[in-house]
Amino acid sequence: MELSFWARTSGTWINVATILVGAGVGVLLRHRLPIAMQQVITQAVGLLTLVIGFDMTRSFGAVEAGPIDGVILGLLAMVAGGLLGEWGQVEKRLMALGDVLKAQVKGGGKFTEGFVAASLLFCIGPMAILGSLNNGLAGDHALLALKAVMDGCAAIALTGSYGIGVAFSALTVMVMQGALSLLASSLATVIPDPVNDPHILLTTGIGGMMILGLGLSLLEVAKVRVASFLPALVLGPIVVAIARYL
Repeated sequence: MELSFWARTSGTWINVATILVGAGVGVLLRHRLPIAMQQVITQAVGLLTLVIGFDMTRSFGAVEAGPIDGVILGLLAMVAGGLLGEWGQVEKRLMALGDVLKAQVKGGGKFTEGFVAASLLFCIGPMAILGSLNNGLAGDHALLALKAVMDGCAAIALTGSYGIGVAFSALTVMVMQGALSLLASSLATVIPDPVNDPHILLTTGIGGMMILGLGLSLLEVAKVRVASFLPALVLGPIVVAIARYL
């Protein structure tokens, strides 16, 4: 039986709603909390982001793709993807998109930074990928619903620091997760077991490294150009395919 559009994308709409609600709560609390408390909340999100990133990078060890270790494949994809991202000025273009939205809604402060940081945090990770695939294939939005709760809580904290720009990351989530859910049926023949598929595992590990970079940026430990590494997510499966033929 063919799943309806709502059944295949329900998790994405739930996720979009929780981000908007979280951002709304963040706006209400933003001017009611001292700066020190806002910083503590952001630091908590940054630390949790590091934990999530480290956990995701463990998937490198499960990658089975020929004679080359998963960590090495991840490094190759990250370096190549980073160079490609810098050449294509991915981060600059993403920031420019944030600036366009900022001008349209007359946002102020760190609108663009909030949009970019939240978009990266909410869209990079195994829950976004696997949850969208499960939703699109079986109409099961349980994983995306769990992610939605986490994203909503994170949106409260991020909005407190960056402002209303975080709410507009819901557009990025809608496009990315919605498209992946709708494409899931065609991907089913290529990726029959996404949980154990080496292409997904390597992509998850690469996403973990990017999440770590985002966590370091949130904690103001280092300014990592996370968006420049986005092409690595596309190159990851290609690197695995090449390694399996060696």
